[in-house]
Amino acid sequence: MLHESKQEGFRFIQRLIDDYQSGENRFDQPGEAIYVCYIKSRLVGVCGLNRDKDLGQSRVGRLRRFYVLPEYRRQGIGRRLIEEILESAKGYFDVLQLRTDSEEADRFYQSMGFIKTESMGNATHYLHLGHQR
Repeated sequence: MLHESKQEGFRFIQRLIDDYQSGENRFDQPGEAIYVCYIKSRLVGVCGLNRDKDLGQSRVGRLRRFYVLPEYRRQGIGRRLIEEILESAKGYFDVLQLRTDSEEADRFYQSMGFIKTESMGNATHYLHLGHQR
């Protein structure tokens, strides 16, 4: 997965690994987790959920390091990962947010009920967990 993400020009899988190994981000605070998808023992998708430390509000979560291998996209894997995150986040967070600069990701997140924004600091999209589609 690391190799494929780098080939696409994405650095966030490397950052996921580096942050985890250094202890900077282990997704181990209340409500935080890393979600993964394996197919036949191959890791094909990953997404992390953190408390948003930038806002300093404990009830705001942030999706981080979301990636699905190119040959497994458009098969429902990303949607399933996000659905799992949304379900488990309800007990910990009122709002989830994320940042992306990809048009394809923008369309995907909006299809999942996220709203595009320019007014939430470093986030490009947010979702009130009580208002999902």
